[in-house]
Formats: sequence, C-alpha cells, structure tokens
Amino acid sequence: MHDATSSTPERLIRAAGLVRFVDRRLLLVRADYQTAFYLPGGKIDPGETEVQALHREVREELGVDLVGAEFLGRYVADAVGQGDGVQVELSCYTGELEGVPEPAAEIAELAWLTREEYLAHRVTAPAIVALFADLDGDFHGNRPAGLH
Repeated sequence: MHDATSSTPERLIRAAGLVRFVDRRLLLVRADYQTAFYLPGGKIDPGETEVQALHREVREELGVDLVGAEFLGRYVADAVGQGDGVQVELSCYTGELEGVPEPAAEIAELAWLTREEYLAHRVTAPAIVALFADLDGDFHGNRPAGLH
C-alpha cells in the first residue's frame, strides 16, 4: 500500500479506479461537481467487491464495459473535495475497455493527460499524483515503489 499521507484519517472512503496508461498518458475523468481529475471508478457500495464496483462505475461513467480487471496497487491519500480529515483508499486496477469511452452520468470531462499536464492543473488529487510518480517510474524501467 502506498500511503501518500502520514496522519490517521477521521473518515476513509474506499474506492476502485481504472488505470489506462498509454504512451505516458493516463485516462482521467472530472465529475461535474469536482475541479480535480481522477481515475474512472468510484466508491465501493456495501456488499460489492472492488472489482464489481469498478465494472459498475466504468459502465456508468464511460458508457463502455470493462474487460478483465488486474490489481495494480493501492493508495491512501487525502480525498479531494471531501473535507478535512477525509482520506481515500484507492484500489487501482488495469483492464481493457470494450468500445470508445465517452463522458456519461456525472462525468463532465474525459482527458488523457501526462504527469506534467496533470500537475499543471490548479487542483490535483494526491492519490493520482502518487500513481503518476509510480507509473512514470515503471515507464523508465524501474519497479514502481508504491505498487504491490
């Protein structure tokens, strides 16, 4: 587990996210109620597994089905826009998309961003910043530090 913060959270949100990293660009989405971009995916509902939540969220947010889901890593970081003391435990999975993703449901925007482009945004999600650092480490031939 990659812990992007050191404090104990007052509240922890469990979420699953899809990592599509192609040509040093990560598929990210922005909800209509958020400023920051984050991974397609979302909160895990009671009774759902991480993989079930991921498949449901990808279908809802991107309008396409996810084929397969391979665990990549887990990040714990401050949750953007959720208030002080709230953290997210983001379980990251890779998988293929069946079709062309388009913004759906509450998703206002979809983008393929490099690490540099993401960091240039006014608001970023700490878990995504940590994920980018690990993906760029992997891209340069090193084993990502925070991916298990």
